[in-house]
Amino acid sequence: QVQLVESGGGLVQAGGSLRLSCAASGRILSINDMGWYRQAPGKQRELVATITNGGSTNYADSVRGRFTISRDNAKNTVTLQMNSLKPEDTRVYYCNAKMTVVGGRYDYWGQGTQVTVSS
Repeated sequence: QVQLVESGGGLVQAGGSLRLSCAASGRILSINDMGWYRQAPGKQRELVATITNGGSTNYADSVRGRFTISRDNAKNTVTLQMNSLKPEDTRVYYCNAKMTVVGGRYDYWGQGTQVTVSS
């Protein structure tokens, strides 16, 4: 079974740092874009950052310069380093990967991990 498993997250004071990691596993033929999204209660899920399998990155304006996305294609992992965290970064963060598996190409999501930034 193909899945994304996230780790990291937690509680941190404003100005602090956290690191989120996500690993894809299962019968994967290839992984295209990977990324991180976040969602506040009652709000739509929003893009945080994405990275192509060639390493090209894209960031939301609200996190550019503070967050860094990276991936390890050999290990099928994607990481989000979050620095200079602000209370408004408090959200549930979701890993996303567009993967080709036996049967087709699908969008996969992790289970979500809570990030809480205290002021």
